[in-house]
Amino acid sequence: MVDITQIMRFDELSSQNSPIHNLEGRIKLITTIFIILVSVISKELFIPIILEIILLNILKIADLSYINSAKRLLMLLPFGGAIIVFQPFIQPGNIIWSYSWLHITDFGLNWAILLLVRMIVCLTAIIIYSSTTPLQEMASSFRKLKMPRDLAMILSIMVRFLFLFVDELAAIRKSQKSRNFNIHSKNTTYKWRVKQVGYTIGMMFLKSYEQGERVHKSMVSRGFSDTSEMFDEKKSPEKSDYIFIISIIIVVIILEIIMFKYSGQLGYFGQNLSIN
Repeated sequence: MVDITQIMRFDELSSQNSPIHNLEGRIKLITTIFIILVSVISKELFIPIILEIILLNILKIADLSYINSAKRLLMLLPFGGAIIVFQPFIQPGNIIWSYSWLHITDFGLNWAILLLVRMIVCLTAIIIYSSTTPLQEMASSFRKLKMPRDLAMILSIMVRFLFLFVDELAAIRKSQKSRNFNIHSKNTTYKWRVKQVGYTIGMMFLKSYEQGERVHKSMVSRGFSDTSEMFDEKKSPEKSDYIFIISIIIVVIILEIIMFKYSGQLGYFGQNLSIN
C-alpha cells in the first residue's frame, strides 16, 4: 500500500527556510506557469535545456535534494512517457532503423526527444513549486489570482480535509499493523489480503463521509454559507519577489534573441524539431 502519509513530509519540506521558499506564493505560481509555457512552445532544444539548467540551480538554492527530486521526476515520467515512446514509430519521415514491420523515422525520433525534454522541464518546475510551497499557500495563491470563487473554496476545503483524511488512514494502518497485518505477507491467501484492503477502502469512505458531515455542521454553526469568503493572510510581493520573476523573464528574452540570431551556430540544439 502506498505510504500516503508522505504528504505530511512534503508539507514539512515546503515549509523550510530558503530564498525560494520565502518567495510570495503568487510569484512562484506565475513563474512556474511561465516556464512551462515557454518550454511547451519551444520548437528547439536550446531554450528548454537552458531552462532545465536554471531549474537545477534553483533546486540547489532551495536546498532541495537532487536525488529525491529525481525520484519524484521518475515517478511522474511514465504518465507522459507512454506517449513519447511511440512517437519514433508512428511519425512520418526518413527511416533510420527498421526491423520487420517496425520503423523509426528521423522526424519521429527528433519529436520524441523534444517532447521528453519539454516534459522534464515542466515536471522539474512543478516539483520545485510543490516542494517550496505549502498546500494552503497554493490554494491561497489561486484565490488571489482570481480563480473562480467556488473552485477556490473547494480547493481550500479539500486541502484542509486532505490532512484529516491522512490522519484517519494513518490511524487505520496503525491499527492493522498492531494486529500484524501485512499486505505482502505470504502466510495468508491473496484473496483474503485483497478483501482486507477493500474493507480498509470502504472504511475510509465511511469515515470521510462522517468526518465531512461533522466538519460541515461545525462550519454552519459558525456562520458558514455559500456566500462566505475564505480568509487570506495579507502578504504583498516584496522586492526580492519582483527581482526573481523579472530575472526569469529577462533570461527567457535573452535566450529568444540568441535563438533568433545564432540558431544556425547552435547545431542540433538550434534545429526546429517540432512536427507542427
